[in-house]
Order: sequence, then structure tokens, then C-alpha cells
Amino acid sequence: MTDGPATVLAPPRRVGGAASVTGATVRAWSGRARDSATVVIPALLAGALALHGLASRSIWIDESASISIAAQHGHALWAGIAHDGGNMLVYYLMLHVLVGWFGDGIEVVRLPSVVATAATAGLLALVARRLWGSRAAVASGLLSAVSLPLVFWGQNARSYALMVTFVTASFLAFVVLVDRDRHVPAPRWVWLSYAVVTSLACYMSFVAVLVVPAQLLSLAVRRPSAKTVRAVAGALVLAGISCIPLAVLATRRGSGQLFWVVRPTLAGLGQLVHSLASSGVLPNFPLTATSDALLVLTGVLVVAVTAAGIARPADPWSATGPTCDEGSLAPPGRDGQATVVWSRRGRWTWVLACGWLVVPVVLGVAESFVGQSIFVPRNFLMCVPAVALLLGAGLTRPHVPRALGWSIVAVLLVLRGLQVAPTYGVSPENWRAATSYVVARTEPGDCIAFYPSDGRMAVDYYLERDPSSEARAPRPVLPSVPFAEVRAYVEQYVTLSGRRLRAVERSCPRLWLVTSHSGEPDGTSASKADYTRFVALVGSLQRAYSSTRVVSFGWASPVRVELLAH
Repeated sequence: MTDGPATVLAPPRRVGGAASVTGATVRAWSGRARDSATVVIPALLAGALALHGLASRSIWIDESASISIAAQHGHALWAGIAHDGGNMLVYYLMLHVLVGWFGDGIEVVRLPSVVATAATAGLLALVARRLWGSRAAVASGLLSAVSLPLVFWGQNARSYALMVTFVTASFLAFVVLVDRDRHVPAPRWVWLSYAVVTSLACYMSFVAVLVVPAQLLSLAVRRPSAKTVRAVAGALVLAGISCIPLAVLATRRGSGQLFWVVRPTLAGLGQLVHSLASSGVLPNFPLTATSDALLVLTGVLVVAVTAAGIARPADPWSATGPTCDEGSLAPPGRDGQATVVWSRRGRWTWVLACGWLVVPVVLGVAESFVGQSIFVPRNFLMCVPAVALLLGAGLTRPHVPRALGWSIVAVLLVLRGLQVAPTYGVSPENWRAATSYVVARTEPGDCIAFYPSDGRMAVDYYLERDPSSEARAPRPVLPSVPFAEVRAYVEQYVTLSGRRLRAVERSCPRLWLVTSHSGEPDGTSASKADYTRFVALVGSLQRAYSSTRVVSFGWASPVRVELLAH
């Protein structure tokens, strides 16, 4: 879809008996280059922002779980995947292959998320270009590229960036499948692609399924042909069948992997709103001086452009509106029938984009109140591109003066960039510094204990990077497996029994206690139980030893390092 009225090229004039096609060829190549730039430039910007300082931030406990699970083989690998209920199954398998080929360097394990973040910006530009034209594609793609939540998760060895990519690809395939002349059925590869990318999104994270109702809801406005409806239904059935193994694993695991997620609170809603507006990633990074300004401006603009878009959908046959793709209807006749059809199509584009933003959030919040809570801002990360899509489309509408629209886009990009820049190299959960601190101060005979055992994976990762540090590290007693043996310890809130504690006290003159994610006194019942065990463990150790110093590294989920000695 282009930005101006359709242009009919006259047949080439013959000069000297030969067709002069140079002008038409140049225009065709120029148009293709311009269309490619609307996708490539946002993708390159997003990739550059995610690639910059990729290794500067310490891994956090969930990243260490990804790396440790991916490093396993055979039964141990499947046990690690099954423990998470199949969530991120395809991601773990992909990372397993990647680590086997190239090792587990921080750049290697985070690179898939970088590529995914770049792909998301490019795919979103394609969605915007298909729905509204090239100007909307550029604006939407750039706003998606300069987004703190997307850049942050684009630098993580977790599957969330890939989930967003496949969700965006799902919307693109859905648009290509649905947005066409009623008499021109979609090729088979389109609905097959829609099924594949939708199922892959779910394999990256369960919550990706929340976008499917948003897509289906938009069909009531678009009113596609019966063939298109059957194609959408067939693709979703195929996706559902492919997700049966995921459903089996999730059923066996139950809601155990979400034991720590609390019901929605006002503070949690504030974190979610900041994430959707790309004005913050709380509690990982503190808000900047311009975070609230970006939040308010984004909220006002999203409401305004969405309301205007639904109330006044652009007429594709006006002198300034977007034109139609191949297979579109003819210009409106005197009866205005085609105008009505395309007005419905214009309204559908806004309903689709708005549904992408609103429906998953509403369904997720409702589920969190009536069932198992999933209310964590990163579970709604797939809605962040929808905000960029609405802003990009709304600010480049034909009714908006071009200078004004692009000026606002520029302001948004600057404000978004001011949120991204301060986060580079900042580690909200600094296991690298904690490991270096312990190794530098370890004395012969020292021991180390972790609560929960998950922290052992992060320390093990950094010890593996430096064999001399591993040789100087304290002897593990909780868990008691030597550091040379890499295992996946996920959600293992294990303490020392009385007998084991006495053995540790006899054999360890000094004990390092490393804790993080140790439960919440005001969290869920499971988190409260974990915290109670943590308090009991600290109390028993402090009765057996004297605490000499306590140091914390980070702030979001700080790594607490306590040295105990006789």
C-alpha cells in the first residue's frame, strides 16, 4: 500500500523504433528501494540499539536458568523444560543447539533476542505499510525500535523478544490473509504461515495465545468472505493441534511455575502502563525525569488517534489517502457502495490495532483476578508494538498536517531514547559483581550456600568464564555439588536440615550465604512459605556463626551476600 493516489503509467513511447522504458524502470526501482527502506531502517536501528553494550549488563537469575537448561543433554534437558511446564520449549531447544555450536558466551546466548528485536521492528513496519502506507510504516517501525521494554528484553537470554517477534509475524500473516478482495482467496502459504508463526509464539510463551481473540474480534468489523473465515479457522485449528504437546506439559506442571505471581495491584498496574508506553521497565530501572512526560503524552495520543481513526477511517480514494493493493475494489460509483465497503475496511484497521493493545491486557487482568495470576508486565510485552503501530498510523494520517505529525513522532523518539540511554551497562541484579566479590575475599576452607539454589547457576556461569576463579571459589554446601558440574537448579527452595547444618558448622570455619528471589513476606502463599524458610535458614546460621558483613548487589531483586564466621 502506498501513500498517494494510484498512478497509471502510460505505455512507453517508442523512440527510434525501441521502447523507452528507462523512466518507468527507474521509478519502479526507486519505489522498491523506498519500500525496502521503510522496513530495513527501523530493523537496523532496533538491532543496533539492542546490540549496543550487549555484554555489559550482568546476567540475572532467569537468564542463568536459560543457559543452564540449554547446557543439559538428554533426560536432564527434557527435565528442565518439563519443570517449566513446556513454557519456552522451542526457545530452550534452539538455545541448546546454539550453545552446542558456539558455546555459552554472553553475546551468543543473547544474540537471538537481538535478532528478534530487529525483526519485530521490520515486521511491524510491514504491518503498518499494508494497513496504512509507507509513512505509517516508517513512523511505526522507528517507534518500535526505540522502545525501552523491547530493547531491554532484546538484550536478555529469555524468549520474550522472540515471542513478540512471532506475535507480530502472526498479525502480519493475519492481515495478509484477511485484508483482500472477497473474490481473491489467499494463497495456501499465507494461512499456513499464520498457523506456524502463531504456534511458535505460543511455544515461546503461553501468554501469546491472548492475541488470538483480538484477531478474531476484528473479523466482526472486517466481515471477510466465507473462504477467508474458513482459512483463518483452519489455520487456528492447525496451530492448536501443533500446541498439544505444550498443553500436555503445561497440564502436568500445573500453575507451579507461576507460584510467585500476585494478583494485580495499583503498583503493578503502574508498572504495566509504563511498560506499554515504553516509559519505563519497573522495577528494573528507576524512572527518569522525562518518564512521566512520555507516559502522559503517549496515553493522550493513543486515545486521540484511535478514537479519530475509528470515527473517521481514511477514504482510500481521496486525493491524499492511501491507495489500495492488488485485488482491491474499484473506485466508488454514484451509489457510494464501494465507499461504504472501504470505510468499513478503514475502521477495521484501527479496531485490529486497538484490539492488539487492549484485548490481551483485559483478558490477562481478568484471568489474574479469577484464576491463576499471570500479571507480570513482561507477559504483556507483545502489546508494546501495538502502541507504536497506533501512534505511527495516527500521526501520519492524511488529516494530520505532515509537519505536525512528524514533529510529534520526533519528540516521541527523543523521549523514548532518553529512557533507553541510561540503562546500558546497568545491572539491576548484579551476579557478576557478587561473584567477583566473593572470589576476591575467599579464604582457604571457606564454604558457600545458596537460597534458593537457583543463584548457584548464575555464580557457576561467571566462575566458568575464569578457571582461576573457579579454583579459588568456596566449597559449595547448599547445594553440595562441585562447581565443575553444571546443573539446572530452577525454583529449588531447599534449606539445611539440623543434621546437615551441624556438619557444615564443623567443616566450614567461614560460610558465604548468597540469596536472591528468596520469597516475599507479602506475596502469594507459596512465596510467603519460601520467605519463612529463608528467615529460618538465616536465623539458624546466625546462631551457629557470627555475621561479619552483608553486602547487596543490585536493587530490583538484589543479590544479598552475607559472610558468617565462627
